[in-house]
Amino acid sequence: TLSGGEQQMLAMGRALMSKPKILLLDEPSMGLAPILVDQVFASIQDIRKQGVTILLVEQNAYVALQIADYGYVLESGQIALKGPAQELIKNEEIRKAYLG
Repeated sequence: TLSGGEQQMLAMGRALMSKPKILLLDEPSMGLAPILVDQVFASIQDIRKQGVTILLVEQNAYVALQIADYGYVLESGQIALKGPAQELIKNEEIRKAYLG
């Protein structure tokens, strides 16, 4: 059997076989050990560098914002905050409320 990280990598590989222009990833780090999260996000970064647009839904906001160009923060299904990822990371209120 495949580990959680291997399953995520396989799912991304299968999605990339059709050479998409945009890739939707829903919680790719869910249930993974921290070292596997790093591997999955390194792969996402590599995919991004190949010119594929990535729409990422992720609870680990800090890791997601580190590789993102732009971010949205949802609260109760509504957009609470949005902006360039690096600005969101640097905002003290956002750091306290969402990034730990």
